[in-house]
Order: sequence, then structure tokens, then C-alpha cells
Amino acid sequence: MTERPTVLFVCVHNAGRSQMAAGYMAVLSGGQVEVLSAGSEPKDQINPVAVEAMREEGIDIEGNTPKILTTEAVKDSDVVITMGCGDTCPIFPGKRYEDWELEDPAGQGIEAVRPIRDDIKRRIEALLAELNVPVAQP
Repeated sequence: MTERPTVLFVCVHNAGRSQMAAGYMAVLSGGQVEVLSAGSEPKDQINPVAVEAMREEGIDIEGNTPKILTTEAVKDSDVVITMGCGDTCPIFPGKRYEDWELEDPAGQGIEAVRPIRDDIKRRIEALLAELNVPVAQP
């Protein structure tokens, strides 16, 4: 792995789960990880309930824009985390892949999204430990 690992978060719409994960990774890594996120079928905006849930954590993802998943993004990444995008993610030898089974926050209220957000945070903290990157305090 490179000096500063690159982690790509992928979900279908790049509007909820992957955006929350990218937000946590950017903040909790203290800039020690290059963070990318994308979707196989990106929406035109971030899920407002995901924005609200992350705002409660002091992390602003409102200005982010959903992006289409590209082969280049996968090639440029050391770790690829998929979240319910199935087989749409290209596979390259030598990359680390993980599939996080997380409920889709689309169409759900804040009470349902908070546990998804909290699960993502726990997984990010565990991934940072595996990457030997200390968790920064937001």
C-alpha cells in the first residue's frame, strides 16, 4: 500500500451510505487517507436525511455531489468498500475489497438512518485501525 492509502466507497446511488462513510473517513483519518466515493447509478443529490444524520456528528456532507463509478477510481484505490452495489464494481488483482452489508437509508427517516450512520462509523474506526491510521478527533 502507498504512504497515504486511498479508500473508495461505492454504493448504488452515492447519495447515502457511501457519502456518510466518506465523510467519516475524511474526518476520522485526519487527512491521512485519500477518500473517494462513487455510485453505479448516482442520484442527482445527497440524501437530505443522510446530510442531517452526519450534521448531528459535526460532519458536513451537504456540498458533496454523487459521482459515477469509474474504472480509474477503482484502479487508483488501495481499498474498495462496496455497500450493496452487487457485481457492478470492477475487480482488479491486488486490491483489497470489502462488502459492507448496510441497510439503504433512501426513503427512511432520521430515526432509521442514525443506526446505519453509527454502524458505518464503527466500521470506519475498525478500518482505520487495520490501516494503522490513528483515529483523529473531529
